[in-house]
Amino acid sequence: MSNETQKKQRPPIVVLMGHVDHGKTTLLDYIRKTSVATREAGGITQAVGAYEIERNGRKITFIDTPGHEAFSAMRSRGAQAADLAILVVAADEGVKPQTKEAIKILEDTKTPFVVAINKIDKTGGNIEKVKNDLMGANVFLEGYGGQVSYQGISAKTGDGVEGLLDLVLLAADVEDLSYDPSAPATGYIVEASRDPRRGIAVSVIIKNGTLHRGDKVRTPSAAGKVKILENFLGKTVEDLEPSAPAVVIGFEDLPLVGEEFSAGETDSKEQEAIKKSSESVWKSGGGKENGKELKLVLKASDAGSLEALATVLKGIGEKDEKGILIVDESVGDITDSDVKNALATGAMIIGFKNRVEKGARNFADAQALTIVTSKIVYELADAVSEFLAGKRGPQAAGKLEILVIFNQGKLDKQLIGGRVTEGVIRGKPSFEILRIAENGAQEPVGSGKVLSLHEKKSEITQAEQGKEIGILVNSLVAMKVGDVLTVKK
Repeated sequence: MSNETQKKQRPPIVVLMGHVDHGKTTLLDYIRKTSVATREAGGITQAVGAYEIERNGRKITFIDTPGHEAFSAMRSRGAQAADLAILVVAADEGVKPQTKEAIKILEDTKTPFVVAINKIDKTGGNIEKVKNDLMGANVFLEGYGGQVSYQGISAKTGDGVEGLLDLVLLAADVEDLSYDPSAPATGYIVEASRDPRRGIAVSVIIKNGTLHRGDKVRTPSAAGKVKILENFLGKTVEDLEPSAPAVVIGFEDLPLVGEEFSAGETDSKEQEAIKKSSESVWKSGGGKENGKELKLVLKASDAGSLEALATVLKGIGEKDEKGILIVDESVGDITDSDVKNALATGAMIIGFKNRVEKGARNFADAQALTIVTSKIVYELADAVSEFLAGKRGPQAAGKLEILVIFNQGKLDKQLIGGRVTEGVIRGKPSFEILRIAENGAQEPVGSGKVLSLHEKKSEITQAEQGKEIGILVNSLVAMKVGDVLTVKK
């Protein structure tokens, strides 16, 4: 029997692309009947997710790509992994810079696409203007001199979404997608991260063949064996066929996002090449040192986020005379070894979408080492820019005005809320308490020590001027609203 007769129809892999805030994640939310958008930090998708849905008895796999400008490389790789794309354009804004970038990526990768003109329910939406904008960007819609299908939709209400999915399936039929179920599996790496319990977790999209638990897998930079195979719902399975999203546990090193993977045996030469590539990819960030740089150790939750973080911070460094030197970058939570590395190199630590281990936090506090973390990449970019401009410095002196008393049952653990009015409060410093006397002057009434700083429900290592935070303190004096805590240098 020939391979042609063995081949089966494969569900389409579809990527959503477009300008930030034009509604890509909201559209996917409606399709999946979920609410991911409200959980995304800052309302922006910052990792590539893959999801499988069913329409009229047929499956469709969607790849959701980040919209922020720092994630252009991830968007590009999303298009390479996909068979089709939906270009999302907001009716009230039309073609924007990232729309043009997405169009160029689709042209370069020769990815067929349909257009979703979103937010047709919004006041100020103008579908005709969007069509004209697209013509100006060399995208010619049906009825406007071209063959690109389009659908007006409201991702918020769902109006037009079913018609859009029908267009996707029609485009898939034109592409005549197929696969050989008997072939060794091949596909693309969608994401890679370190799971503290299970080891390296790699999200993949299968494009041909069948992936089995127990298969040996490899990319140009990493190799391993499928110890655990999960579908996109997190359910453990024995095998998966295209175009299924999957999570593979068993890689020995982190593969690069966007790499092609394949299942099967590797010979000694391939193993040696993979080992050298892995060592090259994940070694220290390097760079030439001239003594004037702001030195950084970068940590992120996954490989794609690390790449995006490094890209945006290097861009800031190129614009600044002082510059940035990334002395190390890696995936995972911030640990003692990262603090030691930063201390040895005179660097500060930047963490993206990860956490600081308790031991590392205590170690950093004791050494007055700066750690800045956030789930939003542009917040980290702003923080680094401020350090470069000298608006943030190594000093930890600052003042906090008490706005509310949360818990005062025991003086050695008083939980208060306040606003940082001057400088920076970092770590677990001692402080002096100033209280307004009858004559209107601030007078010292006692002292104490900070036990921990909190923002919303997360413990933080520092708070800058203007931030409102929770603070757990130890003092013999009962705090009062209006008191000012002056952190000692």
